[in-house]
Amino acid sequence: MTDIRKVVLAYSGGLDTSIILRWLEEQYECEVVTFTADLGQGEEVEPARAKAQQMGVKEIYIEDLREEFVRDFVYPMFRCNTIYEGEYLLGTSIARPLIAKRLIEIARETGADAISHGATGKGNDQVRFELGAYALNPDIKIIAPWREWELSSRESLMAYAEKHGIPVEQKRKGKSPYSMDANLLHISYEGGPLEDPWAEPEDEMWKWSVSPEQAPDEAEYIELGFENGDAVSLDSEKLSPATMLKSLNERAGHHGIGRLDIVENRYVGMKSRGCYETPGGTVLLKAHRALESITLDRELAHLKDDLMPRYATLIYNGYWWSPERLAIQALVDQSQKSVTGEVRLKLYKGSISVVGRKSEKESLFSEEIATFEDDQGAYDQKDAEGFIKLNALRLRIQAQAKK
Repeated sequence: MTDIRKVVLAYSGGLDTSIILRWLEEQYECEVVTFTADLGQGEEVEPARAKAQQMGVKEIYIEDLREEFVRDFVYPMFRCNTIYEGEYLLGTSIARPLIAKRLIEIARETGADAISHGATGKGNDQVRFELGAYALNPDIKIIAPWREWELSSRESLMAYAEKHGIPVEQKRKGKSPYSMDANLLHISYEGGPLEDPWAEPEDEMWKWSVSPEQAPDEAEYIELGFENGDAVSLDSEKLSPATMLKSLNERAGHHGIGRLDIVENRYVGMKSRGCYETPGGTVLLKAHRALESITLDRELAHLKDDLMPRYATLIYNGYWWSPERLAIQALVDQSQKSVTGEVRLKLYKGSISVVGRKSEKESLFSEEIATFEDDQGAYDQKDAEGFIKLNALRLRIQAQAKK
């Protein structure tokens, strides 16, 4: 790619991407544009501007994408009750298509020839970034330094930084125990002691939640209001998507909710042990399913459940912009037109209990029919006999044949 004149780099301001910045300039003799996204990771992103300026970068993008992230990515995903491999709420996965989208848009705005990222050749993120980028611009050139350079350890990175005068953080004592990634939906922990799947995580590792043992002895009740499948109010107060998730993270984390320790199957083929904190997302999914239980037709709800694992895998593997994900999303969004109402939940020592659900206009639950008391003729129990016999017909034929 000797024709590269300008590259847009997904830039955090940390050691890795600072080295990548200088490496791109050196190896490709190109200009580098930096892009830093605030997705609610809980850290200041503005220092990345000063670091980029210090390294001579002329075009610097620092963007607050929190509302777009939750509104256009997290909420659509949650309409499908999406969980990967039965447990993982896809906090890292769902952030990547938005970053890929902005990388492509900034490349177009600045006339860049290529984009670059700091994902390694072992992980899922390289796939997610690049599949997203190619889906949005099939002609874009992508530079993944970890697949090209010979820098393979923190020591080699530090030596490169010292040689090229790259400003880095003061060295911490010892090795950082975990690789962490955070946004408004979750914070993840990998590496270090977690590479042994038998080792229990130290309680000091968790940042967003207390342990259930240390959570308050008194339960907290909250009420979530939904419109068309999206949470819009908390205890009757209207909140924007990002504010909603931030508030739920704080309240659920206070009760030790949302911790997860799993071994997942990466798209590149290996198994990886990771720990996650997703307090607000865990509450949202629980509440959403509760509201769907009274507002969705049975077969439509079951169809969504059938599609969900496929949908989750598409997001995990980086196919957010694929035609099949968009088609499933259209079906899911159609199903959510009736998912409007309120859910009451109890938060207590790491658990969430649904204690109430209602929908004034969309509920399909009929107390008159479901009651164990006198139903005033709303349901004729004799009808069940023919229903059972018709459904038993094939079973009786099979049994007769065996007999």
